[in-house]
Amino acid sequence: MNLKELKQQYNESLKSMDTEETIDLWFYRPLGFAWAVLFSKLGIKPNAVTIASIFLGVAGGILLYFGASPLIWLNYVGIFLIIWANTYDSADGQLARLTKQYSQIGRILDGVSGDFWAFAIYFALVFRELHFGDAWLGDFFSGHPWVIWTLAITAGVSHALQCAMADYYRQFHLYFLKGESGSELESTDKLDEQIKQTTGFKRITMFFYRNYTANQERLTPAMQRLRSELRNQFGDQMAPQQFRDDFRRLSLPLMKYTNMLTFNTRTIAMFISVIIRIPWLYFAFELVVLNTMLVYMIGRHESLCRKLTNDLKVGKYNN
Repeated sequence: MNLKELKQQYNESLKSMDTEETIDLWFYRPLGFAWAVLFSKLGIKPNAVTIASIFLGVAGGILLYFGASPLIWLNYVGIFLIIWANTYDSADGQLARLTKQYSQIGRILDGVSGDFWAFAIYFALVFRELHFGDAWLGDFFSGHPWVIWTLAITAGVSHALQCAMADYYRQFHLYFLKGESGSELESTDKLDEQIKQTTGFKRITMFFYRNYTANQERLTPAMQRLRSELRNQFGDQMAPQQFRDDFRRLSLPLMKYTNMLTFNTRTIAMFISVIIRIPWLYFAFELVVLNTMLVYMIGRHESLCRKLTNDLKVGKYNN
């Protein structure tokens, strides 16, 4: 395979340039692509890569617990493992796109992999605060453990919401950019139909995934009205190109927030808080900075959906 063919294959492994973040393009995607090519040659499936990322991420999170010498060096091993896990998290999607091995179970598994990492990291940081303290407020948290637990739980809930909404907006953008085949956008109506046709463990998994999607829909009423109006006017057909162009123009500036609310920005903040030995600052960052970003992103996206819904109703996109 020559360089031109390799570059083309790499580009095909990406979701889209609209939704890629700079750090990913310069670091995680090239490494993920290298892993994907290797795994493809070895016959390793995307879901196996996702499972490997879970073990790496959880191990890395646990190593963040050690907050005092002589084991503080384990924090750096933990950071390395979390970064390694994210290269696998990138590789599983790139491998699926390269080999056309898509599956709904794979998407669900990919979504929950980050949750496993998060559980390990949050518990490690809480017990670190309680057992080792830190430069600021260490004695306070030791004497009032409920405070750090409250911070961690509310930050964890915020984390889950931020990632869910960022992914939902990204998939909505990809739907109009690349069509149904290039997006993983779901709806509870379709998932309800699929659940009726499944049994056993897959049915249980689909049930939780359905509730995950339902929560996304509840937080986006204007988006759901836009989707309903599109179905009313165009049925199962894709919206006209002019509508898709208008949506992309309005949605594209928000894609940077979907990236900031997923992995890179939050992990940089978390790594810094661990290195300077003030881990509770990471919880505060999620609660204040990232939640502010989330509220802004939801408000902006709902506004653009209301605008486009009104444009549809007055016939702007009718031929």
